Amino acid sequence: MMEGATKHRSTNPFFYLPLRLLIFLMKKHTSLLSLLLFLLAITSCKPKENMIYMESDRSATEEQVRQAVYEGSHLQSGDFLDIKVTAYDEFAVRPFNLHSMNQLTNPSESGGAQSAQAAPQGYLVDNEGYIIFPVLGKISVRGLTLAQLRQELENRLTEYLSDPLVSIRQLNFNITVLGEVKRPGQYTTPNDKVTLLQALGMAGDMTDYGDRTKVKLVRHENGTDKTVIIDFTDKNITSSPYYYMQQNDVLYIEPDIVRRRSANVDPNRALVFQIGGLALGIISILLTFRR
Repeated sequence: MMEGATKHRSTNPFFYLPLRLLIFLMKKHTSLLSLLLFLLAITSCKPKENMIYMESDRSATEEQVRQAVYEGSHLQSGDFLDIKVTAYDEFAVRPFNLHSMNQLTNPSESGGAQSAQAAPQGYLVDNEGYIIFPVLGKISVRGLTLAQLRQELENRLTEYLSDPLVSIRQLNFNITVLGEVKRPGQYTTPNDKVTLLQALGMAGDMTDYGDRTKVKLVRHENGTDKTVIIDFTDKNITSSPYYYMQQNDVLYIEPDIVRRRSANVDPNRALVFQIGGLALGIISILLTFRR
């Protein structure tokens, strides 16, 4: 199989054409060869400006950058919440906390290595956007922020408790970063306040071939997926309404034109160009010194 492929390449009149052209230029037109090598070098390099984040006026030593307003992540089906209720009367507040109720119904599971290995307790937002809360029953939470849900619960709990306080954490805040990054994948964080730059940092930053001017953000809203293009070289990125990530957001970094061109080149032909370019560079230097 390999012998057939090698024979096919050797009989192809166009396979060695680039190498033959380079040899001809090397013998007859050294100055033209030097110019071609120079053009090859500058076209294969990536401009430094395209690798800078939040580019601004370099003459300014300090700059005021507008910050986007953080509204909080909006809850959706599949979210897993840790909700704790506190009040002055510790006994009265127990029915409203999963952990306290489990200790009362299963005393053997309180403390010790067994509880340390137990699955995290919390409230799962079902497919219809509801959670089942002790005493209060079904509560619609889809589309609410954590702050809005906290206020809703505190208002309802005043019927049973004096000055109740509610704390909520999202246990499975997931974001995905794909494309030209060093560590693509899905990331889970207990903090739902994650910015675009922080998400990029989780994935190890972009590679040198990432297009920083056309980063795609895919967000699920109102039952549909919406895609927006974000320019990471823009200094005003921090004031973008998409600066803060939402649950299940996907960030995709496209390859730049250099990477796309190299991906479309036949590997064998690219190897010929690389070897030929290296050889020509060495010969050009030798010819220069001989003069």
